[in-house]
Amino acid sequence: MKVVIVGAGIAGLAAAVQLHRAGWEVIVLEHAPRLRDGGYVVNFSGLGYEAADRMGILPALEGHRVVYDWITHMNASGRCARISARAQDALGGNQSYNLMRGDIERALFDALDGGVDIRYGCTVSHVEQLGDGVRAWLSDGTVERADLLIGADGLHSTVRRLVFGPEERFRHDLHYLVAVLALDTAPAGLAPRTSTSLNVEGRQVAVANVPGRGALALFSHRTTAQEAELSAGARATLPRIYGDLGWVVPELLARMPDDGSGYFDAVSQIRMERWSKGRVVLLGDAAWCVTLFAGAGSSLAVGGADLLATCLEQAGRVEDALQDWEARLRLQVVSKQKGRRSIHRLLSLLADPHGEIEVFDGEPVGLAVPAGAEAAC
Repeated sequence: MKVVIVGAGIAGLAAAVQLHRAGWEVIVLEHAPRLRDGGYVVNFSGLGYEAADRMGILPALEGHRVVYDWITHMNASGRCARISARAQDALGGNQSYNLMRGDIERALFDALDGGVDIRYGCTVSHVEQLGDGVRAWLSDGTVERADLLIGADGLHSTVRRLVFGPEERFRHDLHYLVAVLALDTAPAGLAPRTSTSLNVEGRQVAVANVPGRGALALFSHRTTAQEAELSAGARATLPRIYGDLGWVVPELLARMPDDGSGYFDAVSQIRMERWSKGRVVLLGDAAWCVTLFAGAGSSLAVGGADLLATCLEQAGRVEDALQDWEARLRLQVVSKQKGRRSIHRLLSLLADPHGEIEVFDGEPVGLAVPAGAEAAC
């Protein structure tokens, strides 16, 4: 049996690992010129953790855990909720890791052990269903015939557009934009092994300081002008939206790259009645994109890929396997799409007498403060 997987992100690589081990001939197409590194910090737990354990990649993931001494959330008035490492473990449970997206991809790539044909700088341009298989025309001019085509090519999936219809039919915008900025060093005053966020009037700026890995800054804000702001780009939009804020925000804006690199996109979910059509199936964000607000995208990508491979092994027909897979996974996906994590509710927690969760008042940091002023928390 032969499969073509479009996308060498977390979902695509996880599917490649498990199907290769099951004896499939696997081709992976990735439009980027190389394996991607970095990315923001995600929570990895539940279905994904269990699948990673079966794959044997947990030791590799554990070695790249991002462990914070404190996670702090604050608002404009300086009201802070600070959560210790022990409290984080208690809230997340034993089977929960904070990881950088790129480290998950690297662990999955290494698990392939060179046994899969990965073609970088290549994607699919046309798809034809054949009844007992699929024919895919590739952007490099070649044509591949396979028993199954997996679209694991993200929120703006080309496979979904070619086979199921235009993105607008399935994309549900949540009216937020998100930008991620990778930094070689954290802004001055932010302690190592900490994650700190400022929440002001529909805007959030969060900075994760990861020793040895630099820092990651994440901007998110509610918007009624999504398309205009996306067209203008992050370099023009972020200073206009966040330019009045204090804390470390002026430094972050000054350190934005001029070349427009980095992640800047709308926060959207993909909602579909079916994730497969004939011998084509969507996986990960291409199929369901729960958004980073839900905090489960990477886990669902790995767990969904593992379950897909299991169903394909157990079923006699590919179509039956796809139907069984979707029936077993859909409730978990819908649950994650409906449940959004809210960091703002942490600000209303009562102080923990043991010091594992502290709620206290610092200096107001919402509006711009004089250069050199001490940041709260």
